[in-house]
Amino acid sequence: MSQDTKVKTTESSPAAPSKARKSLPVLDPSGDYYYWWLNTMVFPVMYNLIIIVCRACFPDLQHSYLVAWLVLDYTSDLLYLLDIVVHFHTGFLEQGILVVEKGRISSRYVHTWSFFLDLASLVPTDVAYVRLGPHTPMLRLNRFLRVPRLFEAFDRTETRTAYPNAFRITKLMLYIFVVIHWNSCLYFALSRYLGFGRDAWVYPDPAQPGFERLRRQYLYSFYFSTLILTTVGDTPMPAQEEEYLFMVGDFLLAVMGFATIMGSMSSVIYNMNTADAAFYPDHALVKKYMKLQHVNRRLQRRVIDWYQHLRINKKMTNEVAILQHLPERLRAEVAVSVHLSTLSRVQIFQNCEASLLEELVLKLQPQTYSPGEYVCRKGDIGREMYIIREGQLAVVADDGITQYAVLGAGLYFGEISIINIKGNMSGNRRTANIKSLGYSDLFCLSKEDLKEVLSEYPQAQAVMEEKGREILLKMNKLDVNAEAAEIALQEATESRLQGLDQQLDDLQTKFARLLAELESSALKIAYRIERLEWQTREWPMPEELVEADNEGEPGEGTS
Repeated sequence: MSQDTKVKTTESSPAAPSKARKSLPVLDPSGDYYYWWLNTMVFPVMYNLIIIVCRACFPDLQHSYLVAWLVLDYTSDLLYLLDIVVHFHTGFLEQGILVVEKGRISSRYVHTWSFFLDLASLVPTDVAYVRLGPHTPMLRLNRFLRVPRLFEAFDRTETRTAYPNAFRITKLMLYIFVVIHWNSCLYFALSRYLGFGRDAWVYPDPAQPGFERLRRQYLYSFYFSTLILTTVGDTPMPAQEEEYLFMVGDFLLAVMGFATIMGSMSSVIYNMNTADAAFYPDHALVKKYMKLQHVNRRLQRRVIDWYQHLRINKKMTNEVAILQHLPERLRAEVAVSVHLSTLSRVQIFQNCEASLLEELVLKLQPQTYSPGEYVCRKGDIGREMYIIREGQLAVVADDGITQYAVLGAGLYFGEISIINIKGNMSGNRRTANIKSLGYSDLFCLSKEDLKEVLSEYPQAQAVMEEKGREILLKMNKLDVNAEAAEIALQEATESRLQGLDQQLDDLQTKFARLLAELESSALKIAYRIERLEWQTREWPMPEELVEADNEGEPGEGTS
């Protein structure tokens, strides 16, 4: 039994580290777990930032709740320690790829200032309690070194929240509260140092009725600090040098705080205006234009009502401009998640490839029509089709009153005019009057955009043309004879084109042969010229022949 137990232990020992590794996975710094951990760290950091200075300056607060403070202190220290462990298990990006090797993560972390600040914030200064006593919370001031973690949490929240401007205002108010809180604590400590009730500026003597209570002490100090930092006035004149120095420092701090508040609020207002300008068209320019051009008041009222409808109902007409900074693939995914369900309702687009629908989604243009406004009229040239997203439209007679049918959300019209279907008797002309009964939201898909997309999907184009042909047959709008004539003409044209292609291929083949023969002849000529050059090099030069003749002439005269 003991031997079996040992074997099982040795066999299970390698699995134990693997389980430990699985229990502490590497966190993605942009993931949800890391984000929620940052939000958790807000509480211990804010606790130390607010409570320590308050306990140091208000002795009654420290003495009355000592046990609770010790429990909270060491709970925050435990969270600080866990935060270091989280740092050792938080990956980082290198060339765009998340590094998950714990050795590299640890090496990178220990060589940063953050590591030294984290260690310094956990230095056990509480050991001095043994000598100085537990009522000296100022020994824990090194816990303030973890404040950068608070700023990181706020930055992440600001990028994730759906209301960033409201969060910025809340964060600003929190900073103001912390500053006033610290200032009130310092005021009470200075009053205790100078002597309570010594003059009108310091905190009144606690011996007076009501001023001995802890709540009254803090609220009075907080109120006094608020008066100083807001420069409201109505504060007693300082009487001692320390009081003058405190007031001067507070005034300087108030000036900086006022500038910070104004700058932050201006930034928030600017961001809100910029967001509105990006989401909704600027109606002020249109109003000014209509006024300068003396447009009639009824038409001006319609334009203003249209703009007002967009703003009240949070409707956007410039989605392309809003998403233009996203990468193309990510922009397509966003558009698909928003509009794909609407596009898939269209009968001629059903059962099409997913990639085709994704391409078409990027081409959709949202449009909003006012009550009584015509979307299209009979006889107009059809250059786009419409998909009803919301609202009701009526098919009306030429008088604009008689209604033949009412179209609701999810329906579509004008799709036949943007697909070139052979034998279509209506051609590319509109066959009906479509008028908006109320405010209607439509998606517009132009003929050019559809043609551009279908050029890459010939199979889908054939399927869509076949579906359109079936619709025309049901509507008795398809001329079968004309369709057959067009098909025959197209087949004849294609046959001629194929013949021309064949002739062109034959000509290219003959031309290639001629080029090959020409190259062969050129090589042969070059080879013959080279042989002749070698043969002529063996012939005697003209000067040698003259010398030979001169040498032969005297011999002949003598003889």
